[in-house]
Amino acid sequence: MDGVTFGWILIIVGAVLLLIEVNSPGFFAAVPATILIIFGILLVMGMDVFIYPWGIVLAVAVAIIASYITIRVYSTMTPKMVPTTLSRDSVVGMEGTVKVPVDASTISGKVVIGSTEWSAHSTGSTIAAGKKVKVVASEGVHIVVEEVA
Repeated sequence: MDGVTFGWILIIVGAVLLLIEVNSPGFFAAVPATILIIFGILLVMGMDVFIYPWGIVLAVAVAIIASYITIRVYSTMTPKMVPTTLSRDSVVGMEGTVKVPVDASTISGKVVIGSTEWSAHSTGSTIAAGKKVKVVASEGVHIVVEEVA
């Protein structure tokens, strides 16, 4: 197989990897795709760097530079927002609203804190839906709340 044909194969494989990256973002295919496309273009242009001893050094340098540029470009395109996650321990002290009545004997009650719904039980009496509550503890997979006066 000649260099030009192999170059086109590298370009096509790189393009397929970029399409995979577009359909399933996660930055797993962007760097290898970019490197394959660059090497493919070099081969199509008649620059077979792999036949010379210095070609391997040049290929590694091109791969490192292409990787760096790809990572920089990709990082400017991705959102800078850190996703918010709440664990049951991080909600202690926060206030929320009762969605399903909460009592002390079961964890069938539901409390909404922010936009997340939690299974809950109360520290004492039953708390009706719509009431404001404060999280006082977390136990296992649910939280313990008390009504805010």
